[in-house]
Order: sequence, then C-alpha cells, then structure tokens
Amino acid sequence: MQRALIRRPSPRLAEGLVTHIERQPVDVELAVRQWHGYVDALHAAGWTTVEVPPVDECPDGVFVEDTMVVYGDVAVIARAGADERRAEAPAAAETVAAQGYRVVPITAPGTLDGGDVLKLGSTIYVGQGGRTNAAGIEQLRAALSTADVRPVPVRKVLHLKSAVTALPDGTVIGYEPLVDDPGAFERFRAVPEEAGAHVVLLDDERLLMAASAPRSAELFVSLGYTPVVVDISEFEKLEGCVTCLSVRLRG
Repeated sequence: MQRALIRRPSPRLAEGLVTHIERQPVDVELAVRQWHGYVDALHAAGWTTVEVPPVDECPDGVFVEDTMVVYGDVAVIARAGADERRAEAPAAAETVAAQGYRVVPITAPGTLDGGDVLKLGSTIYVGQGGRTNAAGIEQLRAALSTADVRPVPVRKVLHLKSAVTALPDGTVIGYEPLVDDPGAFERFRAVPEEAGAHVVLLDDERLLMAASAPRSAELFVSLGYTPVVVDISEFEKLEGCVTCLSVRLRG
C-alpha cells in the first residue's frame, strides 16, 4: 500500500516565506481548492493519504515534505532552517511515528529541510545552502548509515528539490539555469521550464507535475511517461512545488 502524508493549508498561507522570488498576492481560497485537487490526484493514482494535524499558526505548514526525510523504516525529523517553521515538525513526527516509522530528530546546531533531500535508491543527495547546513547533513548521514549521503550546493533556489527531482529510471531532471552543479549527478537531463524540474513518482510510469510546465510534460511523454497534471499556481507563488505538498511513504 502506498501512503502519503499531507497537511491542509493554513488560513495564513499568504504570509508564507518567500526567499528567491518577488512576493505576489496569494488567493487562499483558490489554494485550498488546488490542494484538494492535488490530494484527489494522489487518490486517483491509488495512494492512500494520512493527514497531519494542521498548524494554522504556521503559514508554510502545507509544505509538509520539509518536516522529515523517510528512508527504510526511519523518519528523520527536520530542524527547519527558518526558525519560523520549526513548530511544523512535532505533529508531523507524531503522525509518521504512528505509521510505524522509527523517529530520529535533527538537533542543534544542525538544520535540515526535507525539500533539500533527493533520494535515488541508496544514494541521497542533500542540498547544502540557505536552509540545510553541514551539521544537519552529518546528522542525516549518521541516521541513515546504510545510505550514500552526498552534499551538493544550493544557492540559486530555496531547496535542492526546487531545482531537481528524478525520473523513475534514475535520471535527475532540472531547469539548468537554476541548478548549481549539474555534474554532481550521474545522469542529468535538462527540462525546458522551471516547474518541469518537479515531479512526484506516482508509479513507474505516471508523473505528478504542475500545469505550468506544458513543454516539459511533452518531453516526458516522448520519454514514455504519463504526466498527471495539477494546477498549483498559488503554491508556486510561495516557492512551492508538487513535491513539497506530501511525504510519500511506501509499504
């Protein structure tokens, strides 16, 4: 059974942090509808969702991926690089523990955001930059001792997975102007749009992705994949993408 943790948007969503882009007005009611559309897409693909209790006082709480890294039977609970986001973690930790995961916390002086972590089999790339520091990466390496944890630089975007994700065959995809070091990845393929760099693997064929990357969707079709497109425009205004809105659990 494939499961995903989700968390509904805060009424204060429009106050979310913005670091690398200019702030734009966010339509919170539209964002809620888009969130439901995202969840519906997971359900339609056969995923079961588990809702993390909301944290209405945290504008960025909907970006639940940042609260943890799951690998095997371990959930490493993040210590957010932004102080304002640290209150998001406790309820997420309780929820993933209830799903049977062993919880290991990142502690000071380490910082780690889940959005900085790209898992490819036993290789884990971790973006080191504004939100995740060297101490956090070392703690992640200790917690996931069977994995090959590889730091990579992140300076141009908020998180590593703001720049790159990966296809089912292990090819890392990214919008090259925003990727600090494409050579850090064994196989890299450029996509034509920023939002095209973000995919959630629903299975070996279907890719959940944003409606704002139609040319990238065409590329994926040519590679034999089936895009499942959702509109997440309001979350993109807050540097969010399709990966940010869930924590995918397997088995």
